[in-house]
Amino acid sequence: MSRIGKKPVAIADKVKVSYEDSAMTVEGPKGKLSRKLHEEMIIEISDTEIIVKRPSESKKHLSLHGLTRSLISNMIEGVTEGYKKTLEIQGVGYKVEKKNEGLVLNIGFSTPRNYNNPDGIEFEVESNPTRIHIMGINKEQVGQVAAEIRAIRPPEPYKGKGIRYLGEHVRRKAGKTGM
Repeated sequence: MSRIGKKPVAIADKVKVSYEDSAMTVEGPKGKLSRKLHEEMIIEISDTEIIVKRPSESKKHLSLHGLTRSLISNMIEGVTEGYKKTLEIQGVGYKVEKKNEGLVLNIGFSTPRNYNNPDGIEFEVESNPTRIHIMGINKEQVGQVAAEIRAIRPPEPYKGKGIRYLGEHVRRKAGKTGM
């Protein structure tokens, strides 16, 4: 039995959940999310919780059971609290600016790199221009945007310069040694 799949998902007050034709819609104080779930999974919605059940013990249904429950849980958490990822820029002269259409990254290239703001995502730059906060209600989208920004200049192993997640440890290599 799936340990994650058998846990019920609590529905917070101020959250409206609807499910029809294998499409789950969750509406809360931060916004509205909608997602198509696998049609074979059995979803029971009561006033206070959602229970996900599987039709059989096949390998396919076993793997979909926990996934479906996690997707529903992430949707409910997103519309109530939202998600946030923080990126940190390290390097001499590296900085970021927030413009109305997105971010302008000065990270060691000959020209600044621009990153446009996708729908549903907000950026916040601290007064110290080396930290970027990425916020949104969709967990996948927040993670994808953070990964795309990090991919512009990933941290290099010799000096550690680049864009990294907050708290990410970059393994350092020793440079060349003189003879």
